[in-house]
Amino acid sequence: MRKFENKTVLVTGSSRGIGAAIARGFAAEGATVIVNYVQNQEAAEKTVDSCLELGGDAWAIQADVTSQSDVKRMMEQIELEVGKLDVVVNNAFKPYVFNPDTRKMFSQLKWEDYQEQIDGAVKSTYYVCQHAIPLMKKQTKGSIVNIVTNLVERPIVPYHDYTTAKSALIGFSRNMAVELGAFGIRVNCVAPGLVYPTDASRETKEEVKEMIISQTPLRRIAQPEDIVGPVLFLSSGWSQFMTGQTLFVDGGLVMS
Repeated sequence: MRKFENKTVLVTGSSRGIGAAIARGFAAEGATVIVNYVQNQEAAEKTVDSCLELGGDAWAIQADVTSQSDVKRMMEQIELEVGKLDVVVNNAFKPYVFNPDTRKMFSQLKWEDYQEQIDGAVKSTYYVCQHAIPLMKKQTKGSIVNIVTNLVERPIVPYHDYTTAKSALIGFSRNMAVELGAFGIRVNCVAPGLVYPTDASRETKEEVKEMIISQTPLRRIAQPEDIVGPVLFLSSGWSQFMTGQTLFVDGGLVMS
């Protein structure tokens, strides 16, 4: 039997990149996957098609996860269609470009820059959890996996606003883990390093990638598929006694 047979999984921001790879990984293990997207319906439908080809079930739901009304509508639809939710992967984030040459220095940043990233990382996760947790409590089990970044531990390039928001998401996750443990709901984080190719890393210069590779024990940059296994692990019974943890998936750049 495949690991996620008869399980319902929501992956936010999963029309492409890391989110799409995660959705496909769950589908290959038999899950029913909700592919959440904001704008790109065509890309979301391609992800759905690939999930179906891999032997899972899947459908796409448009929702801006920074909008409470959108999230409420999405959860109502999930409850109506399948009646339960076993796993949530909070992968969506405010678009960001990882290019050291064009990043804003601290002196150039406005508070609004921080707020945008905090909304993209924390506000969205807050809304999704707020509406997903009642469904999980009904079955007294569930797994929430929040995607953060290894920059919180090693800001090899100081992307101030992005990394600050992801740091806050780790704090949010630990508090949730403490409160939800009594209900059998686990909350963990996965912290990738630079992942290529994705929209966010498209403008990352070769010399920057080479610099990161030279300091990475496994001597390469992560691909979207490298993030899938750790997310599936934290979502499965294999990690049933783990909560409040952050797994760094960056080839050993961060060791903790």
